[in-house]
Amino acid sequence: SKADPSARAVTDFEVGSIPSPVADLTTPDSPTRLEVDELDEEMPGDSDDVPTVVLPMKLMSLEDAGRTDIGRQRDHNEDYFSIQTEIEKLESPTGRTIHAKGLYILCDGMGGHAGGEVASALAVDTLRQYFAENWCDNQLPDEETILAGIQQANKAIYDLNQQNSRSGSGRMGTTLVLVLVQDTEAAIAHVGDSRLYRFSRRRGLEQVTVDHEVGQREIQRGVEPAIAYARPDAYQLTQALGPRDENFVSPDVEFLELNEDLLLVLCSDGMTDNDLLETHWRTHLDPLLNVQTNLEQGVNQLIDLANQYNGHDNITVVTIRAKVRPNLEQLKS
Repeated sequence: SKADPSARAVTDFEVGSIPSPVADLTTPDSPTRLEVDELDEEMPGDSDDVPTVVLPMKLMSLEDAGRTDIGRQRDHNEDYFSIQTEIEKLESPTGRTIHAKGLYILCDGMGGHAGGEVASALAVDTLRQYFAENWCDNQLPDEETILAGIQQANKAIYDLNQQNSRSGSGRMGTTLVLVLVQDTEAAIAHVGDSRLYRFSRRRGLEQVTVDHEVGQREIQRGVEPAIAYARPDAYQLTQALGPRDENFVSPDVEFLELNEDLLLVLCSDGMTDNDLLETHWRTHLDPLLNVQTNLEQGVNQLIDLANQYNGHDNITVVTIRAKVRPNLEQLKS
């Protein structure tokens, strides 16, 4: 990844003891997938039609798949991801619906061998444990709760850096993109340049997150994009988890309504460099909106695409497919 200057270079510094929870995590390149049965009922017309009026919606299916790949040039993988879901099917006189809760985390580590992969795994593990303890009811955590969890992950990595006297370019760190889904609502948070995209037939492809890098910072200050990205440091991160304390980490958090059939795509920069999704969404994302399309195969094809055109970095993709229908029960009430 393009890293914060304080965590950029590969270092031979040996990390001391790694907290045991990291060792218990699932192997990072194990594909993780959860699927719900295909729709048992359909509204009249094409299943991919989008309602033309604003209606209360109910979740009909939630599917996901994820994979990480070392790429064609790296000798180790510093990316890490996690998928956790709870799904309950409900039947009512008006048909079937589901209650769903999903936690999706993707991290792109930096800091060299025995650095980046430690930071990304530690961030994922810390956030999994945090939300297990702080997301207990049937509504999304609020912004304050989400920010506190991210700061806890930052502190875990920062403390390990301090413990091992890592300094300057030897400090480990990681990006983060985080999605929490509760039925037809989602919360998004990120630090760094790992991204979340949203794709639907009505809205097309949208980049939800804005990269935390020098070029974007300059644009937000009013600099023309061509000038901002002509800087030699344009792609350097302005923040990451771990290299510095909480005063230097300011995650972005936003909330989305899942009010149409859509894909959410979390990805590291090995996937997004050179505008791959913007260029190839018609062939690699649009077909995935169809519930008959296998999401795991779709993720594999995205990884292959990134290796074909990029391949210089680790590549990680997590896709979430949500199908919704008007909630006629709620409309009557």
